[in-house]
Amino acid sequence: MKEYEINDSTQAIIPINNSKSMIYEEDCEYEVANSSNKIIKYNCNFYGSSYIGRCEGTKSLTGIKSKFPIIIEETRRIIFFPTSSTRNQQSMWISLNHIKDIICENNQTYILFKNGKKLSTSISVYSLKNQYCRASLLKSKLYDHIVKEG
Repeated sequence: MKEYEINDSTQAIIPINNSKSMIYEEDCEYEVANSSNKIIKYNCNFYGSSYIGRCEGTKSLTGIKSKFPIIIEETRRIIFFPTSSTRNQQSMWISLNHIKDIICENNQTYILFKNGKKLSTSISVYSLKNQYCRASLLKSKLYDHIVKEG
């Protein structure tokens, strides 16, 4: 079975159960036979690091100590953040680069993507916006680090 490779058009990885996930890309949605956390871990390795290494990198750059946003691929600045603890197999992973807005309508939280798609979540708007801000901080620190190195 071929593993799912996160790419520039990947918007979200939504768990269906402990062994299946729904992938949201800009032009399509489809099911894959892996948990959201396994997909994230595979892609950390695929792009040259381990999941633990990515977590340590986030901690080092930002001081964040839990619910780590993850740099999947540095040069394209592909960053994903979890909607809850990564120990929770039902945690969604959302791409920072695709978010247009996070809103609450009728006590329901939605992620609005830049391409017009709307994703319903069970996470509070406050918690989701906090995760978005933490991922934005990581992106900023990564950019600063790349500029200093380059």
